[in-house]
Amino acid sequence: MTQPILQLQHLTKRFGSGVAAVDDVSLDLAAGEFLTLLGASGSGKTTTLRMIAGFEHPTDGEILMDGQPLTLLPPFKRQLNTVFQQYALFPHMSVRDNVGYGLRMRKVARTEITERVGQALDMVQLGQLGDRAPRQLSGGQQQRVALARALVNRPRVLLLDEPLGALDLKLRKEMQLELKHLNRQLGITFLYVTHDQEEALTMSDRIALMRNGRIEQLSGPREMYEQPVSRYVADFIGETNLLRGTVVDGRTGGPADRRTALEVAGTVLECAASREWRNGDPAWLAIRPEHIRPATPADGTNRLDVVIRDLVFTGVVTRVHAALSDGNPLVLHWPIGQPPPEPGATITVWLSPERGRCLSD
Repeated sequence: MTQPILQLQHLTKRFGSGVAAVDDVSLDLAAGEFLTLLGASGSGKTTTLRMIAGFEHPTDGEILMDGQPLTLLPPFKRQLNTVFQQYALFPHMSVRDNVGYGLRMRKVARTEITERVGQALDMVQLGQLGDRAPRQLSGGQQQRVALARALVNRPRVLLLDEPLGALDLKLRKEMQLELKHLNRQLGITFLYVTHDQEEALTMSDRIALMRNGRIEQLSGPREMYEQPVSRYVADFIGETNLLRGTVVDGRTGGPADRRTALEVAGTVLECAASREWRNGDPAWLAIRPEHIRPATPADGTNRLDVVIRDLVFTGVVTRVHAALSDGNPLVLHWPIGQPPPEPGATITVWLSPERGRCLSD
């Protein structure tokens, strides 16, 4: 990473009860990066964003921009802008006047305001709608106006607090791509808050997954999906099977390709491991449905007998819901072109040892 534009150093926020909403969070944000704070409600992501914006004061820690402390600066003196889920547009003003409001308050010259407002509206593809009132726009268009209002100030960092939450699914997906395009086109650093893991995977260069006020994992989307560091991450990101087991061989392979063997429902299964385990340790085998398939005679190990419970056709794949001998559920994606088994049938499946992960809680 190049010299970070924004740094959080041991950032902590405690409210009246003494419980830490944000607990010792450290994070560097590179110039031009799209980083997402992802997490469930109460994980601390919005409180972190509000401290960066200046709407909350940290209990401890420091916020730096270009190496200079921000903590004591009021929001209007920070080189950043925030876009919220609620657009908060002035209903009695035109789109153009809404976008230019902040510049007028800063007493920017009228000619410069006209030029910069026009550029901002063009960026969000609303250049022809500047004279309309907010009530004459769709929800997606109103969101673009709110975005243009932030972009017109040319912030170093743009903070976005679940800005797409009020949009319908189709429009939300379109806006996700639009935001990523603007990030690349303008070179502005984006710090985005969401609870939607698919949204985070779609747009982000990196994701900070938060849990109980701390960062559980900070990595690129693909790494977080394929190499979760804990059961919580594996369960939060995408769909995964979590099989409880006991380590029976924790020292298989070398550091580059370390494997661990777990006993799951009476069967020994190998999976990848990021560290060494001790025999007898309780652990979880996490494996995605797409990394399980019907076993073939060539599959000597990592085979498991399951009973088919249900079939769900989704158009792209058939999701097979099965159960292990101990009753724990297992989901796999049935290969396209092969007829799936009938409910009640017992089949043998193969679990990829490279794709399965041995995880703790």
